[in-house]
Amino acid sequence: MKPSVNTPPVFEEVELAGHIIDSLILPKILDEILTHGGSYELKDIQIGQRQADPSYAKIEVRAADEATLAEILEVIHDHGATPVAAQDCQWLPADMDGAFPEDFYSTTSFRTQIRLDGEWVDVQDIEMDCGVVVDSQAKSARTIPMVHVRKGDRIVVGREGLRVFPAESAVKRNLFEFMASPVSSEKPKGATVREIAATMRRTKSAGQKILAVLGPAVVHTGGVEHVCELIRRGFVDVLFAGNALATHDIEQALFGTSLGVSLDRGLPAEEGHEHHLRAINTIRRAGGIQAAVDRGILRSGIMYECVKHRIPFVLGGSIRDDGPLPDVITDVLVAQDQMRDQVRAGVGFCLMIATALHSIATGNLLPAWVKVACVDINPATVTKLTDRGSIQTVGIVTDVEPFLRALVGELKN
Repeated sequence: MKPSVNTPPVFEEVELAGHIIDSLILPKILDEILTHGGSYELKDIQIGQRQADPSYAKIEVRAADEATLAEILEVIHDHGATPVAAQDCQWLPADMDGAFPEDFYSTTSFRTQIRLDGEWVDVQDIEMDCGVVVDSQAKSARTIPMVHVRKGDRIVVGREGLRVFPAESAVKRNLFEFMASPVSSEKPKGATVREIAATMRRTKSAGQKILAVLGPAVVHTGGVEHVCELIRRGFVDVLFAGNALATHDIEQALFGTSLGVSLDRGLPAEEGHEHHLRAINTIRRAGGIQAAVDRGILRSGIMYECVKHRIPFVLGGSIRDDGPLPDVITDVLVAQDQMRDQVRAGVGFCLMIATALHSIATGNLLPAWVKVACVDINPATVTKLTDRGSIQTVGIVTDVEPFLRALVGELKN
């Protein structure tokens, strides 16, 4: 009988740099290695002496076989761990329209670089759940949604020659960064609103845009005038919504109701159940929201203020829409592309209010460095955002109208 021979473990050295200690990135990576059946040895570690100083670690990752090692390296790569022995990225030409090669690299919302001809190049238009298309001649790369792939596109495959820069929090400079924690209804609302207002001011001072993503509860709860005031004061530059927000906003402007309920009296209006459909019909007969404003039919409300202040809006439809309004984009891929274009046109802050569907859709398009405030009476909305990778989200569990009223008050001050 032949003596058993112990197969030596396979290993690879990886490194990571930045604020890896206080951001808990290093312990997270070490935990992932152990959880996935590997082991490690810290070959080098250099810890910054001051809060602003970056740290560095070199780790030898060990596993019993190549498959386990590959699995570990794949998991820790998204936390910023890259092989020490850097190689150029690998790519394959797409073999068909609308699909990636089998081993394509799936992007995160974090800053990403690929190695081309020995040089690290930033991937442009960062967005999660996309691929990376390479232009070797221009030494450039950008994310590309699956549906936009065309046969012959050079698509990055594997993880060699790729590095990711995960979110860091070296110093908690303001309350906004402290509040980025699991959602709770017990967070101090006043302090949160003040910091959101301050962040909106900083965004405008930096020459960046504020994106508002609104659901119909903004209208139902009486928040329309507050949003209009934000628009008039220049604190909304882009609006994302669906058919419902626009419809009920216009219903209120035309009939004084939302879902047939009087906003003044809080009671159902006579034949009020028809008002939303009559509002849609009025706008369709006018030729659209812009035409209704131009003709004096629509004279107040969120959509009116958007038209008057030339605020671009994208209304993405859904299967349940009545009508819909003629401005609603019923092809979801077209709506995605228009939202993507607006996000990439300089959005620096996003305020999401009372809409799970459009909030999650927008969160998927935002790079990780765009701060997000998500306001909803339902904690699950914010939790879903975070679970899907939008970790930069601050969640505020509260009713919509009081939040908007407080926010406008802070911005007035």
